Amino acid sequence: MAKNIVFNNAERLQVACSDPTTPASGDPVVYGQMPGVALTAEGADGLTSVQFCGVASLSVKGVDGGGNSAVAEGDIIYYVAADTPKLSKKATGVRFGYAMGAVGTGATATINVRIGY
Repeated sequence: MAKNIVFNNAERLQVACSDPTTPASGDPVVYGQMPGVALTAEGADGLTSVQFCGVASLSVKGVDGGGNSAVAEGDIIYYVAADTPKLSKKATGVRFGYAMGAVGTGATATINVRIGY
């Protein structure tokens, strides 16, 4: 095995999230352009344990860059820091993952989202 491998399995790492800067456990987060879900709240060291793959139940809004737009299973989901909730079909954000459920036009719902791409 290569001696320069730092982490053999990097699905979960402690990082300083780009957004939100002080995440709570369960929040969708980004670390640069890497999407994930906070497993813990930010610690005193400024680091958060983040899951960078898998499927999470998250709040998603049925909008895209042009306005209200339903989310269908398999749609690409993006993370938009300025929005609430942060996940939608707005391609102006960081690519977050894939919808594994549906959200009505303009509605907000909690659905399963596959993290990563």
